[in-house]
Amino acid sequence: NLSDEPIVVDNDEAIKKLSPIAGFFLLHDRGIYMRVDDSIVRMDGKAKRLVRRARGFVPDVIPLDEEMEEVFAAGALLKNTFCITKGMNAIVSQHIGDLENFEAMEFYKETLRNLKNTFRSVPKIVAHDLHPDYLSTIFALEYAKENAIPAERVIPVQHHHAHVAGVMAEHGLKNEVIGVSFDGTGLGTDGHIWGGEFLIAGRRDFKRAAHLEYVRLPGGDAAATEPWRMALAHLLAARASGPFKDIKHRIGKKADIIEDMIIKGVNSPYTSSMGRLFDAVASIIGVRDEITFEAQAAIELESIADRDEALCYPFGFTNSEPVRIDPAHLIRALVKDMDSGVSKETIAGKFHNSVSEMTIQVARMLRESSGINEIALTGGVFQNSLLSKLTAEALEKAGFKVFMNEKIPSNDGGVSLGQAIVAWERVKGDR
Repeated sequence: NLSDEPIVVDNDEAIKKLSPIAGFFLLHDRGIYMRVDDSIVRMDGKAKRLVRRARGFVPDVIPLDEEMEEVFAAGALLKNTFCITKGMNAIVSQHIGDLENFEAMEFYKETLRNLKNTFRSVPKIVAHDLHPDYLSTIFALEYAKENAIPAERVIPVQHHHAHVAGVMAEHGLKNEVIGVSFDGTGLGTDGHIWGGEFLIAGRRDFKRAAHLEYVRLPGGDAAATEPWRMALAHLLAARASGPFKDIKHRIGKKADIIEDMIIKGVNSPYTSSMGRLFDAVASIIGVRDEITFEAQAAIELESIADRDEALCYPFGFTNSEPVRIDPAHLIRALVKDMDSGVSKETIAGKFHNSVSEMTIQVARMLRESSGINEIALTGGVFQNSLLSKLTAEALEKAGFKVFMNEKIPSNDGGVSLGQAIVAWERVKGDR
């Protein structure tokens, strides 16, 4: 397939589209009925962690602990899957990909028709992300209108709540949990971009209990592909000007423009994203300023991290509700290490330790205030095997019961299952 487009499954289309990049074609006279990507699985000790759920797993059902009305949950924008339910089963689609072009949406619609027909599902409830501009949201609203589904059965679900609800559905958890949802982007209920979230979450509702302090997201989505933008944002927020000169030297005049945007708040919404903090650190210490695929900077930061490093950087905490976790303390200490000649590998190791230790500290605080001992770790950041291992092991030692995604990805490929569960709980509760 061409970048960002679905797999090509027709011989004529393959020759037309792929001739510029393929040297040879092996064709067959038996047509491909349904396009399905290869699955990607990572073993975490004895646990199987899905990174991409597709061939070999779909359309296998995910068993639920109660019979539900039939739901269609439209999923997220990136790494999209959708979910339909039938009886006591959830059917999560194969990996669709990023819904950013016509071809991807056509694949989405084709797959929805196929799975609805296969399972004879006629959804009477629709769930979608809070973000009004996601193509998945737009399609969900159109689907509800075309199928005469009343407004009270069309349920918007906050992105990070959906992540946590997906873990709860996988493990049959009915009571509230402490949900730790770390990822790149998700619209929050306050209109800001969330991504470093601690929730007290049930299947129906949630309370935001703690989050990373807001910083500017200069250029919006552009910051996800140019980590140096987030480096400038975090350095400015921390009043740590040391590495500014190096970044500006590497980037050039564009960095001056972005700095001005951050200071004036122009096209720079607020974000609490943990994924963007990883990006910022990768750029500050000179690992990567620009990426060619999602999470590249964070992956490279993990790959160089000294796994024998035991020290941490500090975080600051506010005595507020929700608790705000200030990474400025970490950024200043990290810059001090750079000035002292500490290696990138050591700094990367200390950073991973710090995020893990911060998570444990906040989890303890929330357990003390809520009495909840079950904790769900989810979101794309927890695909980082070093971070997830450090955090899960430390939480278990602290007496927590730790739950993570196994049957669905922790990234946005798992959001649709959580959306379906939340939507059903809300409709059920309102009957």
